[in-house]
Amino acid sequence: MLRSTRHITRHAARALVTIRYPGAATAPYTSSLNLEHAEAVPPMSCFRIMNERGKLLPGAVDYGAEVVGKEKAVDLFKCMLRLNEMDVTLLQAQRQGRIAFYMSTFGEEAAVIGSAAALRDDDTIFAQYREHGVLLYRGMNYDFFCNQCCGNVLDSAKGRQMPMHFGSNEKHFHTISSPLATQIPHAVGAAYSLKMQGSKQAVAVFFGEGAASEGDFAAAINMAAVMDLGVLFLCRNNGYAISTRSTEQYRGDGIARRAVGYGVAALRVDGNDIWATMRAVEEARKFSKENDKPALLELMTYRTSHHSTSDDSARYRSEDEMSMYAQSASPIDRLRKYLVARQWWDVGEEEEFRNEQRQQVINALTKAETAPKPGVDTMFDDVYACKPAHLVAQEKEVTERLRK
Repeated sequence: MLRSTRHITRHAARALVTIRYPGAATAPYTSSLNLEHAEAVPPMSCFRIMNERGKLLPGAVDYGAEVVGKEKAVDLFKCMLRLNEMDVTLLQAQRQGRIAFYMSTFGEEAAVIGSAAALRDDDTIFAQYREHGVLLYRGMNYDFFCNQCCGNVLDSAKGRQMPMHFGSNEKHFHTISSPLATQIPHAVGAAYSLKMQGSKQAVAVFFGEGAASEGDFAAAINMAAVMDLGVLFLCRNNGYAISTRSTEQYRGDGIARRAVGYGVAALRVDGNDIWATMRAVEEARKFSKENDKPALLELMTYRTSHHSTSDDSARYRSEDEMSMYAQSASPIDRLRKYLVARQWWDVGEEEEFRNEQRQQVINALTKAETAPKPGVDTMFDDVYACKPAHLVAQEKEVTERLRK
């Protein structure tokens, strides 16, 4: 018995030199004790194709000319202009008291429209609250947005949601919900379902860098990595989580570097460069579907508007800062310069196009304002396929009280 024990001990001793702990099975051993510091890790590069003046970077593929082409490039620019004009008009409508709330995409048009253009139209989208441009790109008209903001009988949500909570089954766009980051684990769950079904659809989830500080993000991206789920994590890093600067929110090298720590492929992208955004999303989608693995893109951009109509960003950043980004980093201006340099766009046509779009939004808003509101009885609909007795009783009680 003693001899057997000695044999086991010697065998275990020999095994120690090759043992690998499950939590870090590929980690090499070293006798040097070094604390690794974040500052020692070089910053992740930011992929871009054209600079702020719309000029191609040396060695960059002319994605707009070689892949997109003139017709679609102009259509994308028009879509960005349409989004911009709708935002301007509905923001003004809120200030006039015509709608209760609004959030614009000012400064982030390329990140949203470029992402939408690189995805398939049947790809499932989980948005935060600044991605209504995806629905505009997928064909929703101004009536749809205005009806939702007014909460009338034509609103697909029957007036039950606050403005900006857009959703469309037809466009594979899950209804927006204000609580921060809740859509991220939902997207991972959807990807799990599609994987089990063998679907070719991709799942993309939008969120801001502020949402990446929520526990939902950590749980979701870890689950996607461990279970090999093809989710596209699209982080719009616009520098501010409402009033919290990114420098006050994290000390590491942004969100893309954080994803790598979870074992997720990641890339940092100039989100104000529509060609870089499109190419990156296209490649990330391809990688994700071909390998059944998640990917994260950190779309670097800047919000040139208030967080929402409830916010006053002058309280936490200077007018000079906002003006500098609005003038020098505008994604619309960058794409315009690219198109004009190739004689694909006449600047003289732009004012007329903008005026036409603005009038269409005004007309849609006027119609939405005059449409009746949903009746009180409709709030008992859509809870169950068949109303149970207790809900019927509640509906009856409310109806009788309102008649008094």
